[in-house]
Amino acid sequence: MKLKLWHQVLIGLAAGIVFGLVFKEDAAIVKPIGTVFINMILMCVVPLIFFSLISGITGMKDPKALGRVGFKSTFAYLTTVAFAIVIGLVVVNVLHPGVGVDLKLDQAALAAKPATQQQSIIDTFVNIVPKNAIGAMAEGHILQVVFFAIFVGISLTLMGKDGEKLVDLAHVSAKLMFKIIGYVVRLSPFGVFALIATVVGTQGVEVIYSLIKLVVTVVIACGIQYVVFGLLIFFFARMSPFPFYKKSLDYQALAFSTSSSKATLPTTMTVLADKMGVSRDSTSFVLPLGASINMDGTALYMGICAVFIAQATGVVLSPHDYFILIFTCTIGSIGAAGYPGGAMAMMGVVLSALNLPIEGLALILGVDRILDMLRTTINITGDATITLIIDKSEGKLDEKAYHA
Repeated sequence: MKLKLWHQVLIGLAAGIVFGLVFKEDAAIVKPIGTVFINMILMCVVPLIFFSLISGITGMKDPKALGRVGFKSTFAYLTTVAFAIVIGLVVVNVLHPGVGVDLKLDQAALAAKPATQQQSIIDTFVNIVPKNAIGAMAEGHILQVVFFAIFVGISLTLMGKDGEKLVDLAHVSAKLMFKIIGYVVRLSPFGVFALIATVVGTQGVEVIYSLIKLVVTVVIACGIQYVVFGLLIFFFARMSPFPFYKKSLDYQALAFSTSSSKATLPTTMTVLADKMGVSRDSTSFVLPLGASINMDGTALYMGICAVFIAQATGVVLSPHDYFILIFTCTIGSIGAAGYPGGAMAMMGVVLSALNLPIEGLALILGVDRILDMLRTTINITGDATITLIIDKSEGKLDEKAYHA
């Protein structure tokens, strides 16, 4: 029987741990394999974020997206994403899962960190606009690449038919980059083995304890976010959230098993329309919009992982860093929307923006697939929550069907 990729990753993780414990410092002999794997991820970061953002922006062609419902939905989605990140940041700073691991920070990041911390919020806004867009891509200035991609996406949308060829190119390029990332991810069992073996060989069993603490941290944060969804329904829709929780189990089970919000979308639309009384207008527009831009669980997860790696490298994040973290996690979650393992690719964006070592992914890859199932469940539940609230605010919700 052919093993699934996440099974292979777990085997690579276990083999790396054993290899590191047996050979200790000599386990670093396999580090070049891990370095090549990390470089392949880095190779994809800039074109991935550039084309995926353009594709996402130009893909929202529905005229309603410019109307009241579209604005209200987009604002609600982005607000809940930012709030989810804050929840993750609070939990990770309370539990400190990365403390006790001494992951060495490379010299380039170490040199760049003080300059980043000295910047003010105003400096950050000013520096987001690149003097040279191509130079920003070549030098890996992620925030500048994000700005340019958003600007290009909006401009192409406003061009209408004149920009259709470039829009098609952006869609195909985004699919190409995710295809490439898919091939790179297939090599993750080998990358995980090499990287975790090196870390365990030099750090010992403390790394394993930190991974367990990371999993617990993500589970707790996701649990809090799940409760928040109910509170949003209670306060903004003025209804009991318990029918929502009960009727959501069907699409949540599918989301947990597939780790894809987009694959779960048809089932979610059916559940909201047939069991919760949500109008077809909302299920056909607000819900798909959420599947494209609203990734509460993914954003929360990326924020936790970034702070985890900062703790593991002994880096103290400043308020300025947290501002960048919230911004990049929000943008990164949009870029990763709906694709299994997409968060791992976007983690490179977040780490690069904070000048944290990409090697920190070694500590996360081994447990990422398991946590992917959990955060996808949170993602689609967040989409359904906002869709329900928006539908109620528009006076279209069938409350009798909801409470039935």
